[in-house]
Amino acid sequence: MIHGPSLGIGAGIVSLAIIVVFIGFEGITDQPEFVIEPTSIQETGPPKITMNTFLDNGSPILGDPNAPVILVEFGDYQCHFCNVFFHSTEDRILKNYIETGKVRMIFKDFNIIGPDSINASHGAHCANDQKLFWEYHDVLYTNWTGENNGWASSENLGKFAQEIGLDMDVWTECMVSANHSQIIVASNDDAKSLELTGTPAFFIIGPDGKTTKIFGAQPFEVFENIFEAELKK
Repeated sequence: MIHGPSLGIGAGIVSLAIIVVFIGFEGITDQPEFVIEPTSIQETGPPKITMNTFLDNGSPILGDPNAPVILVEFGDYQCHFCNVFFHSTEDRILKNYIETGKVRMIFKDFNIIGPDSINASHGAHCANDQKLFWEYHDVLYTNWTGENNGWASSENLGKFAQEIGLDMDVWTECMVSANHSQIIVASNDDAKSLELTGTPAFFIIGPDGKTTKIFGAQPFEVFENIFEAELKK
């Protein structure tokens, strides 16, 4: 279920798309894969995987910030399988685990499809300035119609912002100024340090700091099994 664009291609798209925004905002493993270490400065060699790799440069927490289990999603708003996850699985996770205080969720950008993906990410982060990140995240996936077909154009992103009641002057200034370019690039760098090759990719972090990776739009039962195992620790 690996998404078509390669990681290398995705990195190039990120660089290109950030320029566009500045110009004008027009596989499952059931064993823990990482042990998160305390944050430290890495002077040489490959990036060290720390808790910050998963938790920084992302969305505000959805759910109880003290929930014992953390779900981190790396996604692209134009990604077909990210949209499948949103419509087929995410709602059940929300109702059964996030709204009950068992799991907290963070969304992180991994833009691999095209410039509209970057612009959509900017739209969500600018919405976050008005505390409406998740509302904008939801309206993006609700309006998804494909990849690189124009649904996430600058004009439509503005319509989505109006739909959820954002202050359009503030949101538009944020978009034109590309205020959140740094966090989007940093999130993509986090995805690359985790050697991700496509979206969606998920990491479930248990109370003991160990993580389990899930790749692709897996059914609810896959997440449920891991959540229940982590909650028993």
